[in-house]
Amino acid sequence: MVALPGSTSIGHSLTVFFDAVSQFFAELAAVHWPLLLLALVFFGLNLTLRARAYFNSLRAAYPGVPFPFWRIWGAYFAAVGFNNVVPARGGDVIKLFLTRSSIPDSRYPTVAAAFFVESIFDAIVGVLVLVFAFTQGVFPKPPNFSKLSSFDISFFASHFRFTLFLITLLGVVGLVAFAVLSTRVRAFWDRVRQGFAILRDKQRYLREVASLQALAWLTRGAAFWFFLDAFRVGASVKNVLLVFAVNQVAGAVPFTPGGAGVQQALLVKVFASSAPTAAVAAYSVGQQIAIAVFTASVGLAAVIFIFRFRSFKEVIFAGRASRDAEREADRARHPELEDPSLDEAASAPLGDPAGSPRR
Repeated sequence: MVALPGSTSIGHSLTVFFDAVSQFFAELAAVHWPLLLLALVFFGLNLTLRARAYFNSLRAAYPGVPFPFWRIWGAYFAAVGFNNVVPARGGDVIKLFLTRSSIPDSRYPTVAAAFFVESIFDAIVGVLVLVFAFTQGVFPKPPNFSKLSSFDISFFASHFRFTLFLITLLGVVGLVAFAVLSTRVRAFWDRVRQGFAILRDKQRYLREVASLQALAWLTRGAAFWFFLDAFRVGASVKNVLLVFAVNQVAGAVPFTPGGAGVQQALLVKVFASSAPTAAVAAYSVGQQIAIAVFTASVGLAAVIFIFRFRSFKEVIFAGRASRDAEREADRARHPELEDPSLDEAASAPLGDPAGSPRR
């Protein structure tokens, strides 16, 4: 296979990843299983707290409309579980559909906007975590990402002009869509503003969203602490924060399930001088496998027992049908939505900032 100039080839990236997988299975006997299970308990608590914060944002957006927390919890777990086994964050579509179906007379733009309320607190913490990581002398600087053994992040770091062009293009498309929708689809933006309703009550936002997110970050930190100890890498506050930073970077390149490949490359680099290479390789894959199996299992159970679907695939088909039905209803109520591209933009669910297994 011919390597791309200045970047890791896809073949080499896959080789490094599967070498880490092999190392994980070779080190299975040395894994401290009680600590691993404890880590998963805290990771589940992290997602539960985040789901509750999302639920509170939705309650503010739909005051007086009764809907149970356990359905929002199930939608949240289903999305995280799907994202950890399928690339490109397809689980976000599942979360929006399942959430919308749980709230009477809800609409996709409002449900999506309510989820974005979380991004405010997460962005602040994420920036602080990255600043800390870059000052420790072990976390690679962005220009050095091109030397990592992961094709996706290496490619974008090596082709800076293309990356800058792509970011600019996405920004321009977003601004154009914003301008068009602002003038032609007022109902759409009214629904978006409805999703941000809790932000208009600062005390309620701090009490019902930000405080829960802070606890979620702490429980996620506890989960990573026990993961690090379970795989003999060594738990410390510094190491947990470095793992947070790795997840922030991996979450920005969602081309593989759960950031697979990017996480392995960064973790091996970050812990190269503080733990045996074999232990770091086993940890880099073992943590990701454990989280993927756990969240996918709980998420699928939620899909089956809470929402009465037989598979993630069935949820996706139902979600598409639901979006088509809402699109037709919008067309009937707003005849100005005759432009198919405009109609699609108005009804498409928004994306997800988070990461990673941040959830």
